[in-house]
Amino acid sequence: MKAAEVMTRGAITVTAESTVEDAARLMLSRRISGLPVVDASGALAGMLTEGDLLRRAEIGTERRHARWVELLLGPGRLARDYVQTHAGKVGAIMTREVVSIAPNTPLDAAVALMEKHRVKRLPVLEHGRLVGILSRANLLAALVEATGKTEAAATSDREIRRRLLAELDKQRWAPRASLDITVRRGVVELSGIVTDEREREALRVAAERLPGVTGVRDHLVWVEPISGMVIEQ
Repeated sequence: MKAAEVMTRGAITVTAESTVEDAARLMLSRRISGLPVVDASGALAGMLTEGDLLRRAEIGTERRHARWVELLLGPGRLARDYVQTHAGKVGAIMTREVVSIAPNTPLDAAVALMEKHRVKRLPVLEHGRLVGILSRANLLAALVEATGKTEAAATSDREIRRRLLAELDKQRWAPRASLDITVRRGVVELSGIVTDEREREALRVAAERLPGVTGVRDHLVWVEPISGMVIEQ
């Protein structure tokens, strides 16, 4: 899937001249945790998030340092902290270096960026202009929709077994050579040997996620690979 398929279009935005109070009110009223900041042409100038508003003088949460720490930080760093906690305009406290994606960015690449940069949302830009936002909530909505479509499909026992074997053939962890699978009335029977208890759980998950599966029965035996000892559950 691509970002354009699940992103929120017509994102709510503010400008650098918007007040911090107005931006905070907007976040609360729209129940969102971040706002893109755009210029007069609609180009992305930055992002304002809840994290940018945690340390504020108005509520007494600004950082306080010991005197010796202040000496180490220097006046420049202290001045920057003062701006972050006291500025009234969004432009002074917003994050300027924003990670963005294009509408055709695959979702797996977008999620990798979220994880790498530890952000909850990504602005979606097309020709330099903001066209949407991809957030964690969008990904959850896509998950629910995809799951619903999968569960709606009816599948025969033979097809369940075929799909499960095909899925396991793609997984390097799967103990295919020592595994036997049967399916009766939607119930998957797993027999054979695993050499790591985590393989047992992964096999169960692989079976349970298939459409048409009504249950999984585990007859697997856990054998320690070095000693060959059977390990009781």
